[in-house]
Formats: sequence, C-alpha cells, structure tokens
Amino acid sequence: MDVSEFTPSPEQYAFTFGGVAPVRRVRPGDALRLWSDDAFCGALRSVDDLPSARLNMPYVNPQTGPFYVEGAEPGDTLALHLVSLEPARDWGASSLIPFFGGMTSTDRVASLQPPLPETTWIYELDRSRQTVTFVASRSDHRIELPVEPMLGTVGVAPAAGEAHSSLVPERFGGNMDAPQVRAGATVYLGVNVEGALFSLGDGHYRQGEGEACGTAVEGAMTTTVLVELVKGVPTPWPRIEDDDAWMSVGSSRPMEDAWRIASRDMIGWFGDLFALDPLDGYQLLTQMAQVPVANVVDTNYSVVVKAAKSLLPQASAYGGLHADLRQRAAALGVG
Repeated sequence: MDVSEFTPSPEQYAFTFGGVAPVRRVRPGDALRLWSDDAFCGALRSVDDLPSARLNMPYVNPQTGPFYVEGAEPGDTLALHLVSLEPARDWGASSLIPFFGGMTSTDRVASLQPPLPETTWIYELDRSRQTVTFVASRSDHRIELPVEPMLGTVGVAPAAGEAHSSLVPERFGGNMDAPQVRAGATVYLGVNVEGALFSLGDGHYRQGEGEACGTAVEGAMTTTVLVELVKGVPTPWPRIEDDDAWMSVGSSRPMEDAWRIASRDMIGWFGDLFALDPLDGYQLLTQMAQVPVANVVDTNYSVVVKAAKSLLPQASAYGGLHADLRQRAAALGVG
C-alpha cells in the first residue's frame, strides 16, 4: 500500500472546521502521512517568547486539511485510524496565556483578579530516551517525562454550512484534547457534508488529562493515518476505539452535560453492540464506566466515557473495522 504525503505551507493552514476548501481529494482505504504545525504555529521557541507578543490570535491551532473523502455523504461514518504519531521537532512548548486555562479568570468565568503572569516553558525532546524535560521557571527543578504523542484536534466539517474555530470541540470532533487520540486508535466521526472534509492537528508530545493550564507540550507532528468510510451508518458524537476499549466523547458546558452526552451515546452504542435496552445499558454503564476528563479549558469541555472490552462479551463495532485497520496498519511497517 502506498502512503501519500502532504505538508501544508503556512498559507494552507486551516483555522476552522468548515468553511475551508479541501486541499486534496482522497479515497477510502488511502494511507496518508501528514505534517502538522504546533498550536502556536511555531512562534514560541524560547522561554523569552510570550504569547501576547508572538501569537496572532485567533490564528492558532492550525489544522492540516481539510481532505475531501470521495463517496462520503451525510449519514455515513468516517473512520480515521492513527497508525503512528511522530514528533517532528526536537522541542515542544507550553505557556500561560492571559485569561485562558482552568485555574485563572477567563472570559467565561470572570472575576476581578488579574491574569496569571505570562510564562513560556520549552520542553527539549530526547529521542533516544523518548522523554521531554520539564524545566521549572522559578527554581532549578528538572523532571524527565515520557513522550506520549497524541492529537488535540481531529474533526470533520460541521452540518448546515457552519464553520467553527479550530479551538472548539463539538459533535463534529474538533479540539477535544483527548489523550486517547493516539497511535493505535480509530476515531469515528459522523459525516455532515459531502466529502466529510476532515482535518487534524494540534500535536501534543504529552498532556495530562484535563489540559489544566490550556496548553500541553505543543509540538509539530507527523501523523500516518488510514482513511475508511462506513456507508449508511451515522455516528452522532465522536467515538474512539482501541484494542482495549470503546469510548465516546461529549463536549459541552457545563461539564456534566459533556458527561451526559458521552454517556447517552455510549448507552446507544451498547444497544448496537449487544442489543441492550437503554435502561439495561444505563445500568451496565453505571457499574463499569471510566470517565477521563479530556479538557477543562476549551470553549466546550470534553469528557470521555470509556467501556473496557475485557469486561464485556466479544463484539465488533462497525463490522470489525478497527481490527481490520490494525492489520492494514501493521502491513504498512510504519512507526
């Protein structure tokens, strides 16, 4: 299987989901190797680079894409299998941005407190050790952390001709910041427009659950992805499948509504997988769900509701597509 490569120029960066012309047409079954810039467009390169001076808001979180998937129509499901995620630079950056983050005043949670002081941290990547190094800004502490690459954003164009900022997570996917979106996972997204028009980006060399300050270890990423299409099967909210779990992602505010969205979707998925009545699915979910918090900082918060496959009868989602994609990924010899 051939792998098609694409690296956007800065003029080709997409800063919305929807409202952007496709950069390329692809077919179900295609393998793509895509480069994406970091959330700061590479503008924060040293601890002296501060967001207010270096960032060109709202042009942050650049996406690679969108890609037009031939044959994709509303009511279908797009499946994106992440074969590999490879850091594309030897450093990543994180920062405190004024009035942004989970532990500061924001435009949504307003108070009379001033913003936290702008600070930038640079994490050097050690490829041989597969670590990034946290260097404290106000002491001499240095801590090595394992590299755990993920994508903060993956999504399709919204319905009804809408365009949403690449900072927003919603039912079309977008800026979910879920660490579960990593190599070996399959992301399922409901198609809203002809061609699906999917984009991805916002590579993180690692991120804790919640992305507390609003920025992970942001880094350029090279992502190898397999594209597939499930005809005539809708997916109401983003879903993720890996070898160990089925997951649904809900995005909303307040956070309990994000949890409700993902829980309701997972109960519906239980119905598809096991022919369970919704009340039985509700009961089962109550006794087994894990609920990682993906982000507490974006325009909408994102919550992952996760069901371990080891606790459930053997079943195949989307006709066993994840297992098939895993086999195809292995044949690529990537990663």
